Amino acid sequence: MKKGNPFGTHRVIEPAGVLPQPALKIDNTMEIYDNEILIDVQTLNVDSASFTQISDQAKGDVEEIKKIMKGIVAERGKHQNPVTGSGGMLIGTVKEIGPALEGKTNLKVGDKIATLVSLSLTPLVIEEILEVRKDIDQVDIKGQAILFESGIYAKIPTDLPENLALSVLDVAGAPAQTAKLVKPGDTVLVLGGAGKSGMLCLYEAKKRAGITGKVICLARSEKSLTDVKELGLADVYLTADASNAVEVYEKVMEVTNGELCDIVISCVSRENCEMSCILSCKDDGTVYFFSMATSFTKAALGAEGVGKDVNMIVGNGYTKNHAEISLQIMRESKPLRDLYTKLYAGN
Repeated sequence: MKKGNPFGTHRVIEPAGVLPQPALKIDNTMEIYDNEILIDVQTLNVDSASFTQISDQAKGDVEEIKKIMKGIVAERGKHQNPVTGSGGMLIGTVKEIGPALEGKTNLKVGDKIATLVSLSLTPLVIEEILEVRKDIDQVDIKGQAILFESGIYAKIPTDLPENLALSVLDVAGAPAQTAKLVKPGDTVLVLGGAGKSGMLCLYEAKKRAGITGKVICLARSEKSLTDVKELGLADVYLTADASNAVEVYEKVMEVTNGELCDIVISCVSRENCEMSCILSCKDDGTVYFFSMATSFTKAALGAEGVGKDVNMIVGNGYTKNHAEISLQIMRESKPLRDLYTKLYAGN
């Protein structure tokens, strides 16, 4: 059996010298190296920015979505959207474990896991796409994938439905980062607060900011705010187009008495929302861009252009204990769990 690099560089075809995520093409042969894990894949949870782009390109046609996804994997050896650069994650069953991982992993053959690394770096083969669930960005497939030695994962919890766990774990970095960033008394704005990652961020922000804080939820329409309001996930609810920076800024100025926000979190899966976040943030405040639709060039140069001194955090999908923090929200809040199940864990 061939020896592999912990970071998976042995799978990179082009360009030479890069890691699997930025690579244009990787080897998706499903014969494992000595430090890899082979997974029989059940479901792909495509990240929101990527699925939105694919669905738009396909004009919502399911067969065209399947064709685009299979084309991406055929070309790249992984599901990395060439437009957004992002992927998603998967759920599947461990089929084989390389001998070099003996004693280094708590997994065994037959374990059901969710990978917590992006599909944009995961060697993948799609034999057949069985079902596309457009409303929750999930695709059931017949296929296999490889997890590298450095790849992180979570065993599927037995007390939560699989599709629910997968939907939560897909965005686990967002509420976990929120838990780290928000302090008692903070004013927090969540753009895209009525969405999959946004609702979890609101819940965590409300818990961390406490009774002296203020949590503001911004969504595109009143209709999308209905469920969030019923659950009381925020203190203030705003409707605005997140790509209209001046409109968002003026509304945030009004509800904060001109003080703006300590923490701004972007969960919007559309382009051109960077300046709404930056303008809404206090000087020395923090903007957390969780959305993979973010242009970090626009953010950096845009902040400079309006003279804003804000800390900007790249939306790293991993932070310590992110899986545990996010799944715990589902256990703590039955109303949120019920809503999440209805919206994002359909079968």
